[in-house]
Amino acid sequence: MNKYDLEERLIDFSVLIIEIVNETPSSKAGSHMAGQLVRSGTSVSLNYGEAQSAESKRDFIHKMKVILKELRESFINLKIIHRSKLYKVEDKIAKAKKENNELIAIFVKSIETAQLNNKS
Repeated sequence: MNKYDLEERLIDFSVLIIEIVNETPSSKAGSHMAGQLVRSGTSVSLNYGEAQSAESKRDFIHKMKVILKELRESFINLKIIHRSKLYKVEDKIAKAKKENNELIAIFVKSIETAQLNNKS
């Protein structure tokens, strides 16, 4: 996967997160979880743009770790939303969780590779 495909995938993920957030009930819990999710779920694509302009390999690795942290936060948030039934369309939640999990795997491997290459 090249960096442009990953960028598009992250943007699509962020758009899916926005759709889920827009469908979350405006209850106290719904608003709180939606706010958390929209921040972490959209920051991944924005931070990836920053990572592409990293000033050094070390800075790149740091930015990639920030993306991974935000992906993990988003995944837990999606699980909470799913279990507490704070959604309208379960298929979107399932799709987001699946994509989120795949993105986590991609970033774990990318960070490992970048760290190995940085030692050389």
